[in-house]
Amino acid sequence: MIDYIVVGLGLAGISFSEQLQVHKKDFKVISDESQTSSLVAGGLYNPVVLKRFTLAWNADVQLETAIPFYTNLETKLGMQLHYKIPILRRFASIEEQNLWFEAADNKRLDQFIDTTIIENKNNAIDAPFGFGQVLHAGRIDVNAMIGVYQSTLLEKGILLKETFDFNLLDVHKEHIEYKSIKARRIVFATGYGLKSNPYFNYLPLNGTKGELLTIKAPDIKADMVIKSSVFIIPMGDDLYRVGATYERTDKSNSPTEKAKKDLLKKLRTFLKCDYEIVDHVAGIRPTVADRRPLVGPHPKYGHMYVLNGFGSRGVLIAPTVSRQLYNFIEHGEPIPQETHVNRFLKRYIASLS
Repeated sequence: MIDYIVVGLGLAGISFSEQLQVHKKDFKVISDESQTSSLVAGGLYNPVVLKRFTLAWNADVQLETAIPFYTNLETKLGMQLHYKIPILRRFASIEEQNLWFEAADNKRLDQFIDTTIIENKNNAIDAPFGFGQVLHAGRIDVNAMIGVYQSTLLEKGILLKETFDFNLLDVHKEHIEYKSIKARRIVFATGYGLKSNPYFNYLPLNGTKGELLTIKAPDIKADMVIKSSVFIIPMGDDLYRVGATYERTDKSNSPTEKAKKDLLKKLRTFLKCDYEIVDHVAGIRPTVADRRPLVGPHPKYGHMYVLNGFGSRGVLIAPTVSRQLYNFIEHGEPIPQETHVNRFLKRYIASLS
């Protein structure tokens, strides 16, 4: 009998798998890549909500866990994953500049906000009011991380690349069985795929579709992320990610012409150079109505767990909540109530009737 089965290998699955490897637990991962939100993410970690100039939820605390996590993962995988890239928030007016200075007076925010207004010297960008710079921000190459992590688990015989079949899951009092695998516990880290999980589909996971473009634009010559009505994220070789959209009704992973037009319309409000579209991707972010992750045990089956609901900030959130779930399971440390799934216990009881 092994210790764990982990279902899903996006940001949540990798973060929890790392906890298991660090603590030398025996486990298997089952993943079919049907949920692509981690793969199509821009990979940014940003402690500031740039629409309102506020601190992102627990971002200061989460950074303390996230940066060492990705640094250690880089060393383990033998490749660069972490790119420290400041974010420049394009100001649309003098009023926005003033709001930026007001935000800098917040004691939890001042370490992340540079109060020097950066003058625009990029001919490809229209920014007459300049930029504010977000400090301690960056990008994780999520695509590369997932690809190489998959390979390492395959080499170790830990990863099964297949669709999880709930009809083959047998839940016993002290363990679970899946096909020929016996495990003490199972953790579901399947993103929007949670909607088809018969044990946890009572949870209010809504899902928000996000679409991103990749453009080739040699004239931008930017080595910082630029945030206006959309992000422009430098990827190297004159390639830039442009995004993202937020669509709540369409739950497919297919890119749409509507989102493409919307992104390009916003991009043209401040980008003044020519560009070529080289890629267009889409995925469903696992979002929750109260904008907090879903972490913890099943109300009835105490050896069955969920790790989900990271929304658009999974890069920042995943290492912290994965550690919290591991410490809850192995050491009995309480999960913060704002992320614990028992906040939706009434929904579970209602689902039984």
